[in-house]
Amino acid sequence: MANTLFDKIWDSHVVQHVEDGPEQLYIDRLYCHEVTSPQAFEGMRRRGIKCFRPENIFCMPDHNTPTHDQDKPIEDPVSKTQVDTLAKNAEEFGLNHFGMLNPKNGIIHVVGPERGLSLPGMTIVCGDSHTSTHGAMGAVAFGIGTSEVEMVMASQCILQQKPKSMRINIEGKLAEGVTAKDIALYLMSKLTTSGATGYFVEYAGEAVRDLSMEGRLTLCNLSIEMGARGGFIAPDEKTFEYIKGREYAPKGEDWDKAVEYWKTLRSGDDAVFDKELTFQAEDIEPMVTYGTNPGMGMGITQSIPDIDTIPDAGKASYLKSLGYMGFEPGQKLIGTPVDYVFLGACTNGRIEDFRAFASIVRGKKKADRITAWLVPGSWMVSEQIKEEGLDKILEEAGFEIRQPGCSACLAMNDDKIPAGKLAVSTSNRNFEGRQGPGARTVLASPLTAAAAAITGVITDPRTLINA
Repeated sequence: MANTLFDKIWDSHVVQHVEDGPEQLYIDRLYCHEVTSPQAFEGMRRRGIKCFRPENIFCMPDHNTPTHDQDKPIEDPVSKTQVDTLAKNAEEFGLNHFGMLNPKNGIIHVVGPERGLSLPGMTIVCGDSHTSTHGAMGAVAFGIGTSEVEMVMASQCILQQKPKSMRINIEGKLAEGVTAKDIALYLMSKLTTSGATGYFVEYAGEAVRDLSMEGRLTLCNLSIEMGARGGFIAPDEKTFEYIKGREYAPKGEDWDKAVEYWKTLRSGDDAVFDKELTFQAEDIEPMVTYGTNPGMGMGITQSIPDIDTIPDAGKASYLKSLGYMGFEPGQKLIGTPVDYVFLGACTNGRIEDFRAFASIVRGKKKADRITAWLVPGSWMVSEQIKEEGLDKILEEAGFEIRQPGCSACLAMNDDKIPAGKLAVSTSNRNFEGRQGPGARTVLASPLTAAAAAITGVITDPRTLINA
């Protein structure tokens, strides 16, 4: 019986197996941001030790960075302290640091792939749950806690129990207007936010192979929202083409050797997974969430499930969630007034997402009632927007492009949705208060977000494609 791809990568990185315990796993790349690293650095300092392999550690602020006036001092004292502390720690420990206004700065999970830092066959960790994003490169990538960040700094290894394996196949062709974000929201609506708990997910099937690299990054990014330890996609020619020539990618003979190895990174034809599921692409339409977790989603033309369809044990929390959102069982969301639209985050802050948004708003005008925050995931994306002239299209439609950062994905910087306001957001979570105290969030794709920005209400983006 052949191994799964997950087995191949994981097993090749095992340094030592602890009897009746975890495995000591070698880590190729550690990413650090300003929120989950200070305690790890302090622990290293207390023990008087240095980072074991500092060249494999890359630091950049993203959660707390403002998305305007980055050339000025950060006004929020907590954010300023965290950003400044990361810079000082990186300098003291001799680590790679891409600070604000550095052309390599941005959201870690956008910068890693676009700079060629995240490569097939790697093990990658970061003190952030959405580290699963890097799995799109054909890597085993997952989020870790602060104490584990310190462990990797000190030894370039981590103690981990090996997760079970799951393969999710999406077969067939996606319809026009359906994106990788919709696939992810669809899977969560079917599996719930705990349906993949304990598993590492390999995404496969025709619809997955057809996704662009940006789409694959979006899909893998949301693996954690199903409870998975991580998610990844076997590398192929599309992956190699995306990586080739990027700053930190192998060059010359090293490139040829790397590709030769990367081509072996696939699950065997007779590999057996602990669990395998198959879905049909034609069953997926543009998706929106209606509740307060990412699994509470539905096709945009559908109605919120009736209370009679909810198990008795879950009825109270279901009604509480709808009460927070201001929705009712059986309600359709098309036509619901929207206050804010957010395009960005490590989920949908890449160049393809801005192209999609621009394709809808081209030649139209932003609705007066809408406040829109369009935030590139990195300075590289920001430059691509200008090079492709997307900034002109967006500005003519009444939109302003902000500076890179996590922005309104989470209430950790100035970009907070006011209490009671409804946002259509391309980010990854819609928990109570996630985008600001009392804020209400509908998760959606860049196409659906753009449709809401133009009409001022939740709108099926398919009605505006080519309009």
